[in-house]
Amino acid sequence: QVQLVESGGGTVQTGGSLRLSCAASGRSISIITMGWFRQAPGKEREFVAAISWSGGSTNYGDSVKGRFSISRDNAENMVYLQMNSLKPEDTAVYYCAADRYRRGTSYYIWDYDTWGQGTQVTVSS
Repeated sequence: QVQLVESGGGTVQTGGSLRLSCAASGRSISIITMGWFRQAPGKEREFVAAISWSGGSTNYGDSVKGRFSISRDNAENMVYLQMNSLKPEDTAVYYCAADRYRRGTSYYIWDYDTWGQGTQVTVSS
Protein backbone atom coordinates (compact mmCIF):
# COMPACT_ATOMS: atom_id res chain seq x y z
CA GLN A 1 0.00 0.00 0.00
CA VAL A 2 1.02 3.58 -0.66
CA GLN A 3 0.27 6.41 1.70
CA LEU A 4 0.43 10.00 0.43
CA VAL A 5 0.87 13.19 2.45
CA GLU A 6 0.72 16.63 0.87
CA SER A 7 2.38 19.76 2.22
CA GLY A 8 3.30 23.25 1.12
CA GLY A 9 -0.12 24.82 0.88
CA GLY A 10 -0.85 28.27 2.23
CA THR A 11 -2.05 31.73 1.36
CA VAL A 12 -0.40 33.75 -1.38
CA GLN A 13 -1.23 36.90 -3.29
CA THR A 14 -2.25 36.94 -6.93
CA GLY A 15 0.79 36.44 -9.11
CA GLY A 16 2.71 34.63 -6.41
CA SER A 17 4.14 31.13 -6.33
CA LEU A 18 3.87 28.04 -4.18
CA ARG A 19 5.49 24.63 -4.31
CA LEU A 20 3.44 21.68 -3.15
CA SER A 21 5.08 18.45 -2.06
CA CYS A 22 3.69 14.95 -1.87
CA ALA A 23 5.55 12.43 0.27
CA ALA A 24 4.85 8.78 -0.41
CA SER A 25 5.43 5.99 2.06
CA GLY A 26 4.65 2.32 2.34
CA ARG A 27 6.24 1.38 -0.96
CA SER A 28 8.26 2.90 -3.75
CA ILE A 29 6.39 5.05 -6.23
CA SER A 30 9.11 4.67 -8.82
CA ILE A 31 6.84 2.72 -11.18
CA ILE A 32 3.62 4.58 -10.44
CA THR A 33 1.93 7.39 -12.32
CA MET A 34 1.35 10.30 -9.98
CA GLY A 35 -1.08 13.17 -10.27
CA TRP A 36 -2.39 16.32 -8.68
CA PHE A 37 -6.06 17.25 -8.50
CA ARG A 38 -7.87 20.13 -6.83
CA GLN A 39 -11.31 20.84 -5.48
CA ALA A 40 -12.75 24.27 -4.83
CA PRO A 41 -15.79 24.79 -2.57
CA GLY A 42 -18.98 23.73 -4.30
CA LYS A 43 -17.14 22.35 -7.32
CA GLU A 44 -16.12 18.93 -8.53
CA ARG A 45 -12.59 17.68 -8.12
CA GLU A 46 -10.61 18.52 -11.24
CA PHE A 47 -7.41 17.33 -12.85
CA VAL A 48 -4.36 19.56 -12.48
CA ALA A 49 -1.31 17.57 -13.60
CA ALA A 50 0.12 14.08 -13.95
CA ILE A 51 3.58 12.62 -14.43
CA SER A 52 4.62 9.20 -15.69
CA TRP A 53 6.72 6.86 -13.59
CA SER A 54 9.95 7.96 -15.27
CA GLY A 55 9.09 11.63 -15.35
CA GLY A 56 9.42 11.56 -19.11
CA SER A 57 5.79 12.34 -19.78
CA THR A 58 3.59 14.98 -18.20
CA ASN A 59 0.04 16.15 -18.69
CA TYR A 60 -1.68 19.34 -17.50
CA GLY A 61 -5.16 20.68 -17.18
CA ASP A 62 -5.96 23.50 -19.58
CA SER A 63 -6.38 26.04 -16.80
CA VAL A 64 -2.85 25.55 -15.45
CA LYS A 65 -0.81 24.97 -18.60
CA GLY A 66 2.20 27.25 -18.76
CA ARG A 67 1.90 28.18 -15.07
CA PHE A 68 2.23 24.90 -13.16
CA SER A 69 4.93 22.26 -13.40
CA ILE A 70 4.88 18.73 -12.00
CA SER A 71 8.06 16.84 -11.16
CA ARG A 72 9.16 13.84 -9.15
CA ASP A 73 12.15 12.43 -7.31
CA ASN A 74 11.79 8.66 -7.25
CA ALA A 75 14.84 8.21 -5.06
CA GLU A 76 13.16 10.32 -2.37
CA ASN A 77 9.62 9.04 -3.07
CA MET A 78 8.47 12.61 -3.65
CA VAL A 79 6.26 14.40 -6.16
CA TYR A 80 6.10 18.17 -6.51
CA LEU A 81 3.81 20.77 -8.02
CA GLN A 82 5.39 24.14 -8.74
CA MET A 83 2.67 26.74 -9.10
CA ASN A 84 3.52 30.13 -10.59
CA SER A 85 1.45 33.16 -11.58
CA LEU A 86 -1.27 32.08 -9.19
CA LYS A 87 -4.79 33.41 -9.63
CA PRO A 88 -7.73 33.61 -7.21
CA GLU A 89 -9.42 30.85 -9.22
CA ASP A 90 -6.58 28.51 -8.25
CA THR A 91 -7.89 28.56 -4.69
CA ALA A 92 -8.76 24.99 -3.74
CA VAL A 93 -7.73 21.98 -1.75
CA TYR A 94 -4.99 20.23 -3.69
CA TYR A 95 -4.72 16.45 -3.60
CA CYS A 96 -1.88 14.15 -4.54
CA ALA A 97 -2.95 10.86 -6.12
CA ALA A 98 -1.45 7.62 -7.38
CA ASP A 99 -2.51 5.52 -10.35
CA ARG A 100 -0.98 2.18 -9.47
CA TYR A 101 -2.30 0.13 -12.36
CA ARG A 102 -1.77 2.12 -15.53
CA ARG A 103 1.07 3.69 -17.39
CA GLY A 104 0.76 7.07 -18.97
CA THR A 105 -0.61 10.31 -17.52
CA SER A 106 -4.34 9.93 -17.13
CA TYR A 107 -6.53 12.94 -16.36
CA TYR A 108 -9.48 10.80 -15.29
CA ILE A 109 -10.14 10.98 -11.60
CA TRP A 110 -11.40 7.39 -11.52
CA ASP A 111 -8.03 6.06 -12.72
CA TYR A 112 -6.41 7.11 -9.44
CA ASP A 113 -6.86 4.70 -6.57
CA THR A 114 -4.80 6.24 -3.77
CA TRP A 115 -5.25 9.78 -2.42
CA GLY A 116 -3.67 12.07 0.12
CA GLN A 117 -5.65 14.14 2.60
CA GLY A 118 -5.17 17.39 0.71
CA THR A 119 -3.54 20.76 1.36
CA GLN A 120 -5.30 24.11 1.15
CA VAL A 121 -4.11 26.74 -1.31
CA THR A 122 -5.64 30.19 -1.08
CA VAL A 123 -4.84 32.95 -3.56
CA SER A 124 -5.91 36.39 -2.44
CA SER A 125 -6.76 39.15 -4.89
